[in-house]
Amino acid sequence: MKRYLCLAAFAACFAGPAQAVEIQVGYAYGSIFDETMRQIVEGFSAAHPDIEITFRASYENYEDATNTVLREAVADTLPDVSFQGLNRQAVLVERGIARPLDPFIAQETDFDADGYHRAMLKLSTFDGGIYGLPFSVSTPIGYYNMDMLEAAGVEGRPETWDEVAEACRKIVANGQDAAFLHWNITGNWLLQAALWSQGVPTIRDGRLNMENPQGVAALESIRTVVRDCRMKNVSGGDALKSFAAGELAMMFTTTAYVATVDGTRVGDWAFVTGPYPGIGGAPKALPAGGNAAMLTSTSQDPEVLEAAWQFIKYATSGEGAAVVARTTGYIPPNKVANEVLLADFYARNPNKETAVKQLPLLAEWFAYPGDNGLAATRTIEDYLEEIVVGGADDMPGLRDEMVADVNDLLN
Repeated sequence: MKRYLCLAAFAACFAGPAQAVEIQVGYAYGSIFDETMRQIVEGFSAAHPDIEITFRASYENYEDATNTVLREAVADTLPDVSFQGLNRQAVLVERGIARPLDPFIAQETDFDADGYHRAMLKLSTFDGGIYGLPFSVSTPIGYYNMDMLEAAGVEGRPETWDEVAEACRKIVANGQDAAFLHWNITGNWLLQAALWSQGVPTIRDGRLNMENPQGVAALESIRTVVRDCRMKNVSGGDALKSFAAGELAMMFTTTAYVATVDGTRVGDWAFVTGPYPGIGGAPKALPAGGNAAMLTSTSQDPEVLEAAWQFIKYATSGEGAAVVARTTGYIPPNKVANEVLLADFYARNPNKETAVKQLPLLAEWFAYPGDNGLAATRTIEDYLEEIVVGGADDMPGLRDEMVADVNDLLN
């Protein structure tokens, strides 16, 4: 039996008049985006009372989002709109599941003026066609409890992983929990960040590109946090709770959680974000995280397709993007949101501006090619777990084994 849900905080679905056109929508990370979607649908329904939005049960993460949609394509139960990780769009395009948005865009009178600039659209362009509109963009950043750092004698925010290790040793010596690196965040994102920070793409010629000194250095940066920071093996959610409770000095993860920390912080300690640490210096590039709204409807009804397009357009418009910025830590990819609606927002919210300042570093967040792409993601995570849980110390050896296994899958 199909399971359709409104948002958890909703008393009922947002419904229009009796003859309203209904569309089904799916998105990931309910804990982050539930309030965002509630506000977006509230504004959308006021402008489009003839369209009813019903949300599917939220996807756990971007891998789950893609797996779910691939299964639904086989069962012919696809939602009309699906929000997919930027690194997972290609597989839905290759399988013919995502429908091109170009015919709808061609009907818009002034699409560029609405904030949909070329750089934004490029994130969802494949073989010259536009298959999604970016909804939210993120970069990895550092989260700091400045009170704990100062109490341990740490001056300022660390800018490299060597400086993180030095800070951790002081914090641990002060009897406190030092740091958490969100190593298993979706899509091997922070491993890719460690590679990109050295200017190295994760995939080259269809293969995992780690048979180089930078590949070993990327793994060693993870081992540094595990070893020198005595990092606890907890989930990202538990680490986030510890940080918000003032029990963890540093956390390295997506900017998406800034609003969560602001809303759940316990105590009067100084919460500050900072640029993501680099390996031996400032990062040369960082992978673009986030997701895009894609048209996955199988309907042949022009009214349903037009309703789905109107929702995609509104969610990614200046109004929708501004809601994303206010309710999360994500960066709105829409120019109107950033330049007009949020003109003074970042001056009042400097912790959310950290990711914005890293926008010039944005690079591709790779999905592994071929039918085994999701399996490759899991295989890499298994190897990283050997560092976090098993205490693996031979990084060149672990790198060689991981590269061999992943490239066997990709072949």
